[in-house]
Amino acid sequence: MGVEENLKSLSISEEGNKNPNPNVKEDEEEEPEEGEIVGEEDDSTSSSSKKGVVEQPHPLEHSWTFWFDNPSAKSKQAIWGSSMRPIYTFASVEQFWSLYNNIHHPSKLAVGADFHCFKYKIEPKWEDPVCANGGKWTVTLPRGKSDTCWLYTLLALIGEQFEYGDEICGAVVSVRGRQEKIALWTKNAANETAQQISIGKQWKELLDCNDTIGFIFHEDAKKLDKAAKNRYTI
Repeated sequence: MGVEENLKSLSISEEGNKNPNPNVKEDEEEEPEEGEIVGEEDDSTSSSSKKGVVEQPHPLEHSWTFWFDNPSAKSKQAIWGSSMRPIYTFASVEQFWSLYNNIHHPSKLAVGADFHCFKYKIEPKWEDPVCANGGKWTVTLPRGKSDTCWLYTLLALIGEQFEYGDEICGAVVSVRGRQEKIALWTKNAANETAQQISIGKQWKELLDCNDTIGFIFHEDAKKLDKAAKNRYTI
């Protein structure tokens, strides 16, 4: 499946940061490459040369920002989104894995938490100019079962897996008492056939999801709240 190949490629840098053989010290001499002169450098020169070698990062096409909406800071009186905070912006494969491996996955988040990953400078709010005319596809999963789908969604985002990638704003995983939801936000809700349906179908395929998923306009959600109905379904 395409996302599995993407996972392998994006894992290269994560694995590359580890010592491939735990029985061999990282500072031991490696096999000389063809044409390399061996034995003519003293220890200080050799050490200095090694320290000067810097692995090049693998840049992403877009920078992305993780946002967290802390459930303990929410209240019914507070303005929606007022407790939401940007956590970190990353721009390379290495930075992504460094963050992902050191943050709680959805199954470990507190009930009421919302964790977002959006393109840099796009806020995960209806009021953001880029999101204002958009909507979202949503997948609903049992409590504690969204970790893999969340990872695959993140890899699809940062790996530019979608045909209409410019339409993508970001994604959010929402942890609730009996279920977890992953929503994929897009820019132009009214563009049904050419963009929204294509994005929904691709996302379902990437997640290997057999359930029906629906698309809600942000405008409907603002007016009707939980009574908003799906405009498109796949």
